Amino acid sequence: MTRSRNGFFALVSRMKHIDRWALMRNSIRENVQEHSHMVAVVAHALAVIRREIFGRPSDPGAAAAAALFHDAAEIFTGDMPTPVKYRSEVIKSAYGDIESEARERLLNSLPDSLRPSYESVLTYGGDAADFVKAADKIAAYIKCLEELKAGNGEFTSAAEQTRGKIASLAMPEADYFMERFIPAFSLTLDELAPIETSGDLI
Repeated sequence: MTRSRNGFFALVSRMKHIDRWALMRNSIRENVQEHSHMVAVVAHALAVIRREIFGRPSDPGAAAAAALFHDAAEIFTGDMPTPVKYRSEVIKSAYGDIESEARERLLNSLPDSLRPSYESVLTYGGDAADFVKAADKIAAYIKCLEELKAGNGEFTSAAEQTRGKIASLAMPEADYFMERFIPAFSLTLDELAPIETSGDLI
């Protein structure tokens, strides 16, 4: 079978078919594309917070781009549940090799002239990696909060464990985000954006 050198974006679009939290009973299903968007939003925010609140240099655009593609390998591997993925060093290492192979396969679906630009966001490091790691956990915590808000107690333990992992990062930007912005996720739409009673609505 001939492999397309122009299939990259069609493959990326398939992230919406991959469900997350496969071992859990979900009130609201979440796919990898939805998760990646939220991780990108939060990673961008963390980089902005570092620059604007803590006065340190950062690149919000690079953080957001890396986050958008951080789970792209799952197009080929599917989403492996965290308890399985980190069950042992052997499994973790083997899955890491599989992810690397999947990223290479994805890059091979691009024309050679575009490959370097996408290789940098698929194999990111440095500050971008730190932002994506923290944002990934924050996005998972937000998912837990949404499930708990929907009355799904199945996510109680996951929420506690995930919040602990975020705290253990000892990242000021993540702590700032958790303190300032996470409480709003428990509010209703009317509480978040009350409709103005003065003037016409249309």
